[in-house]
Amino acid sequence: MSDAHDPASTSTPADDEFEPVDVFGEAEEMDLRPGADNCYKCTSCDTSCPVAEVDDDFPGPKFQGPEQWRLKRKEDEGVDDSIMSCSNCMRCDNACPSSVPLSQMHNTARGEYVDEQMDKLSREYIRNRILSNYGLLARLGSKVPRLTNFAMSLGVTKKFNEKVLGITSEREFPAFAEQTFRSWWDERGGAKVESEEKRVAYFHGDYSNFNTPEVAKAMVRVFESFGYEIIVPEQRCSGTPMFANGMLDDARRAAKFNVRTFSDLVDDGYDIICTCTSCSMALRQEYPELFDFEGTAEVAASTYEAVEYLRIYEDLQGAVAESDVEYPDLAYHAPCHARNQGLDRQAVELFRDLDGVEVEDVGESCSGISGTYGWKEEKYDTSMKIGEEMFEHMEHASGSDGMTECPTCAMQMEHGTGYEIHHPMQLLEKALV
Repeated sequence: MSDAHDPASTSTPADDEFEPVDVFGEAEEMDLRPGADNCYKCTSCDTSCPVAEVDDDFPGPKFQGPEQWRLKRKEDEGVDDSIMSCSNCMRCDNACPSSVPLSQMHNTARGEYVDEQMDKLSREYIRNRILSNYGLLARLGSKVPRLTNFAMSLGVTKKFNEKVLGITSEREFPAFAEQTFRSWWDERGGAKVESEEKRVAYFHGDYSNFNTPEVAKAMVRVFESFGYEIIVPEQRCSGTPMFANGMLDDARRAAKFNVRTFSDLVDDGYDIICTCTSCSMALRQEYPELFDFEGTAEVAASTYEAVEYLRIYEDLQGAVAESDVEYPDLAYHAPCHARNQGLDRQAVELFRDLDGVEVEDVGESCSGISGTYGWKEEKYDTSMKIGEEMFEHMEHASGSDGMTECPTCAMQMEHGTGYEIHHPMQLLEKALV
C-alpha cells in the first residue's frame, strides 16, 4: 500500500474486508480437516449453488467440499468426478455461516482429480488445458487478428472444435482486437502522468489485452484524469481458468510470476488495480489460500477492483454526479466474483445519480457462463439454464444495453439477449474524461 493511501482514514464500499481463511497453519501439505469440521450440514451452500439449482445430478458444494474430505480421511477414496461440474462461481463461500473454505476445498480436490485420475490423453483433459491457457493461444491469434477472427467464425471451424475438442459450436468466438492494449501502451510511450504519491500497477489480464483493449484504455484515461501514475508490468494470466479446470500446476507457475512481479511494485509504493473481478478475486483470495510464495500476502492486501479503488480514495460519486453524459439505459449484472468481494452494488450506487442514464440491477442470479464452463459442449445447456433468470430480467429492464465488470459474463449477456455490453470503466471514461 502506498503511503499516500491510508485505509484507516478512508471508508470502503464493502461492509467487511475479505480475509482469506487460513486452514493450513504450519503444515507442509494441504490439510483441510479444520475447515471440514466446521461444516454442520446446514446446506446453505447447496441452496446457493447455481449448478445444483438446474442439474439434479450435481451433488452440490457440501458434498464436493466437507463431505468429500471426510470420506478421504476415513477410506482410500478417489475424488468424485462430479467435481468437474463445479463452475467455480464461489457463491458457496458467501453462503456458508461458519466460514468453511468451500471453494478452496473444491480447487484442491479438482487439482487432485486432474493430476491423479484424469486421462491426460482424453479429449476432456486436452480441451480443458487449452481453455485454461487461453493467453498462450491468444498471443498467436492476435498477431494476425483479422485472419484469426475470420477462421474462428467459420462454421467448419466451430464444428471441428465441437467434435474434436468438445468446445461448443453455439457460441461466437471472441474477436481479437486490431491492436492489443500492451501494443497501444507501448506506442503511446507508457504513462502520461508522474506522481510520487498516487501510483498504481495495472493487472489487465489476457482478455482486456487481446480482446477488449477499450476497457483497459478507459481505465488508463480515467485514472490519469485523477492524477495517477500508471505502470503496466509484464504479467501472466491470473490463473482463474486454471483453478476452475484443476490445472493447479499451470496456476502455480502463473501465480508465482505475478506475485514476484507485483510484490516488488507494492514495495515501491504501488497499489494493484484490476478491471476484471475474477482477476482481483484470484489475487486477493485464491493466491493466499492456495500458495505461500514470498509476497503473496502483500499482493493480496494491495489488490483492488478499479471502480472500488476510486470510490475509496477519490470523490468519484461527486465527480459522476456533476457529469452530464448521453448514454443508453443499462441493465447491470453483478458477477459472482464481484459479489464475493462485496462489490455487487457498486456500479448501481455509483451511476444512479448520473443524469441521462438509468442503470437497473437485473437481480442476483449467476450469468451461468462461469469463465470456461459455458464453453464446454457438455456444460453449454446447463450454463444457459442458469442464465435464464438473468436473460429474462435484462429483457424486462428499460435499457437495451448491458453492463458488467466480468468479460465472460459480458459474453453470456450478449449471447442470451443480443444486447451490447459495456464495462463500468467505459461509462466512467465518457462521463469524466
